[in-house]
Amino acid sequence: MEIFGQGLVEAFRLLTAGDPQVLDITARTLKISGLATLISVLIGVPSGTFLALKNFPGRQLLVSLVNFGMGLPPVVVGLAVWLTFTRYGPLGFLDLLYTPSAMIIAQAIIASPIVMGFTVAAIQSLNPKLHLQILSLGASNRQLLLLLLREARLGLLAAVMAGFGGVISEVGASIMVGGNILGETRVLTTATVLAVGQGKYELATALSIILLMLAYGITALLTMAQQRNSHA
Repeated sequence: MEIFGQGLVEAFRLLTAGDPQVLDITARTLKISGLATLISVLIGVPSGTFLALKNFPGRQLLVSLVNFGMGLPPVVVGLAVWLTFTRYGPLGFLDLLYTPSAMIIAQAIIASPIVMGFTVAAIQSLNPKLHLQILSLGASNRQLLLLLLREARLGLLAAVMAGFGGVISEVGASIMVGGNILGETRVLTTATVLAVGQGKYELATALSIILLMLAYGITALLTMAQQRNSHA
């Protein structure tokens, strides 16, 4: 408890003093995880909606793969991305390994099945009769889709929160493909691991608290939007 208390004091000091290194790491964390979440939403929401609304051979297999992907170990994703972008990998010529771009790609792969799975559940939880009611009013397929997404907006916001939570707390893939390079790819999770390895427990605790504050702040904003929409 003493270390936690000292870490809390240190976190407050670092933030109020505007420590440039901590602010840089925090901003990079938000940028990488935010972009990865955005990409996962652009992939996961349309794909999840398609799986929820369409019936075709192999659909059940695809849904089961999506559900499996929701629990995919980040270190496995990190290894796959590392092998893809390593010097002798199929995309090694892009020279993306140990860059923020590689971290965004890895985190987007981690978050996409999460967003997709939540989207499938959100769309399928709607009353099946709603489809017929909307179509009976003369709505086009595009209008039907937009109205269904609007009705499922609470679940879709939960998908965004779950995807963001899955990547901002991720460490294995980030270290593997990012390298934890100071000023380039170091984020709050990897910086915390490094501080623990160096025996700087107060700093590690402070960084963890800052990470929790950042994650909670974003989640709180999304929750406010979700609950406001619940009464719309």
